[in-house]
Amino acid sequence: MTRTLQSAQSTEAVKRPGRWLALSVLVLAVLLVAVDATVLGLATPYISEDLAPSGTQLLWIGDVYSFVIAGLLVSMGSLGDRIGRKRILLIGATAFGAISVLNAYAHTPELMIVARALLGVAGATLMPATLALIRNLFHDPRERSLAVGIWGAAASAGAAVGPVVGGFLLEHFWWGSVFLINLPVMAVLVVVGVKLLPESRNPNPGPWDLLSVVLSLVGMVGVVYAVKEAAAHGFTWATLAAGLLGAAALHGFVRRQLTMPTPLLDMRLFRSRGFSGAVLADLLTILGLSGLVFFLSQYLQLVQGRRPFEAGLAELPAAIGAVVAGLIAGRAARRYSVRAVVSGGLAAVGLALAALTVIGQNTGYPLLGAALLVVGVGAGLSFTVTADVILSSVPKEQAGAASAVSETAYELGAALGIAVLGSIVTGVYRDFTGPAGTPAAAHESLGGAVEAAAHLPDRTAGALLDAARQAFVDGLTLAAGVGAAVLLAAAVAAWFLLRGQRLEGGVEHP
Repeated sequence: MTRTLQSAQSTEAVKRPGRWLALSVLVLAVLLVAVDATVLGLATPYISEDLAPSGTQLLWIGDVYSFVIAGLLVSMGSLGDRIGRKRILLIGATAFGAISVLNAYAHTPELMIVARALLGVAGATLMPATLALIRNLFHDPRERSLAVGIWGAAASAGAAVGPVVGGFLLEHFWWGSVFLINLPVMAVLVVVGVKLLPESRNPNPGPWDLLSVVLSLVGMVGVVYAVKEAAAHGFTWATLAAGLLGAAALHGFVRRQLTMPTPLLDMRLFRSRGFSGAVLADLLTILGLSGLVFFLSQYLQLVQGRRPFEAGLAELPAAIGAVVAGLIAGRAARRYSVRAVVSGGLAAVGLALAALTVIGQNTGYPLLGAALLVVGVGAGLSFTVTADVILSSVPKEQAGAASAVSETAYELGAALGIAVLGSIVTGVYRDFTGPAGTPAAAHESLGGAVEAAAHLPDRTAGALLDAARQAFVDGLTLAAGVGAAVLLAAAVAAWFLLRGQRLEGGVEHP
């Protein structure tokens, strides 16, 4: 009788009513965060013109959001495990919407930096909570794989829809409109989420250790800041100090987690080869991709002369490929193997980036579109399966912290990718030889060259733009080659680290 009752309860848990409707709410959250991460790049020239920030302030406007998210993801994921993932998701969504208004109407560079930082705090609550709730909504491994695929497809779609929506808004409204689009989406998420999302938490969470939170934040921000500054401006005493402080804080964080009876993040998770391999694959993939994607938007607009909306549409094949691949990734991993799908996806992205090493100023769209489609398919396959591996490698009670590790790898990889690959593009670009009378600002960025050319005679302006655009393309192709090497190395690493890993191996823990 007891066994029959347990079986019935298990079946009910596996087939929770309303789980697919609940998933739609989680998809809204991840879609919005992904959109918000990409629209700012298009809005930056308009913000720069309106608020007139210094070069350093402009960098902080662009970077502080990812700094704060990277530093708080683990802490917020662990907090969700303790106070409830539904609760922290709804609180974070409400805050995200409210702070978006502050971003939209910021009237000074200082206020904009603060607003972006606060938005990062709110954003850090959303991503781990959505993935952790999927872990607790879908107990059947095959349904969970599909759910994770839909979740990943939404993230990919958001990343590509962002430039399209942002381009449309920037052509018809002022730059603050790219933040106000968050409000209606977050309102729907909160209203519907209150009714549809089930609450879940760790039944024996232990205290939320504030010292661990501080060490995690200081460590991640210090390391990411040091890497970005060193890549952009070379090593200085301040950069070295920030890096050492960050490394020391992370070392202290790890030591503290190993000695606490109920740590903020259970470091023993990394003893699982599948878990560690999936996290490393995510980090290297984003590292190889992010810098290139960041500069590809500038290539489409400033080199090939596309309008923001047109440039956003040009990047859509990546989203289409990622959405399709994400929906079939779980089935493919079960039919073949986890390592075959992940390694194959990473290798495909690497080869697509290698193809971009031959682009020039006038490269036709078929090559670009095909490369972006392959990038989307490969990334969709890899990210979906690694997210599934990470979720199924841990007990349900630790789903928030494990999801946060995955998202932290994503943010850290993005910061390192933009810093390392971005420094390659910038380094090559700055050395271009312009015509006599070329102002120093033209050597700082391609956008600066375009602006400087507007104030020069036609012949001088044409020569300046041609030299600047060619130098930018040279830097972009070199960065594409480095990114390709990173992705192919990640494919080899994943092949060995994910050996024997199976999606069905996600054992339900009591």
